[in-house]
Amino acid sequence: MPRILIILSRILVILFTAVSNHNAWSVELLNVSYDPTRELYKAYNQAFIQHWQNETGEQLSINNAHGGSGKQARAVIDGLPADVVTLALAGDIDALNRYRPLIDKQWQTKRPNDSTPYTSTVVFLVRKGNPKHINDWDDLIKEGVEVITPNPKTSGGARWNFLAAWAYAKTQYGSDEQAQQFVSRLYQHAPILDTGSRSATISFVQRELGDVLIAWENEAYLALAEQGGEQLEIITPSISILAQPPVAVVDHVVDAKGTRKQAQAYLDYLYSDEAQHIIAKNYYRPINPTILSQYSIQFPPLKLVTIDEFFGGWQNVQKIYFDEGAIFDSIFEQINE
Repeated sequence: MPRILIILSRILVILFTAVSNHNAWSVELLNVSYDPTRELYKAYNQAFIQHWQNETGEQLSINNAHGGSGKQARAVIDGLPADVVTLALAGDIDALNRYRPLIDKQWQTKRPNDSTPYTSTVVFLVRKGNPKHINDWDDLIKEGVEVITPNPKTSGGARWNFLAAWAYAKTQYGSDEQAQQFVSRLYQHAPILDTGSRSATISFVQRELGDVLIAWENEAYLALAEQGGEQLEIITPSISILAQPPVAVVDHVVDAKGTRKQAQAYLDYLYSDEAQHIIAKNYYRPINPTILSQYSIQFPPLKLVTIDEFFGGWQNVQKIYFDEGAIFDSIFEQINE
């Protein structure tokens, strides 16, 4: 073979090897989420990676970061390169644009159900046999009852807890003033305020602190599953809140990384039948009504209020209850006087 052909063939081999190696590289996505979704996204990532490879032949590597929803939003604001965020509150996703435009302001219109592919609610987890006879919100402020709930300043789940208690008290007693008195008394029964929902669960289940944990429904079921139902039981209150944890692509990051196509598909697939079953098996309520009905045993009906209808939307909620100097700060200062 002439020397020039040998050189050309070696060049082609090198180029082919380089292209092959490039195809073998996996695209990496980072999903920044909140505490109680660890098990959900561990299962969902495996399903989506397989789905994406079947559809496109492309390999994906998906990393998750979990923590209190407010802290996670703050980390993305400070530079954590999340391709997608799957946080506990729409307000935490809106906050990503606090200092620079990280996300399309219309992000919540990009997917069905206000970009919320699953819902949850707030329930009580108590010791087996329910020794303190806790059946509804009023029982949490009885003498001698200790309540475990995380801090609304750092935890999205804690904000849902706070608002569920407020909705109950206002419905039961008739005014915001009486609701604030009730919620103040409730926090007087909290010996600690953990930074996130998962750490609060650890305090209740592993450290055996408190008599009742105010928890995401899925978090309560996971704790029950891990304990085999021998030490804990779930109490469903008469009224609670429709928790709507949304999802969004972080536009600034995916455009910089070139991962928009994969990130969008990752969130869109949450609405597929396969994903909706994974969601239900991890104790979140699917938005697909047919699939939800197949898991009706684990999702008992209860009266649920919504943020928009009961509180006037997240912007009002943030300003009235959780901004610096707002109602939660007032309650916290009163407790620590």
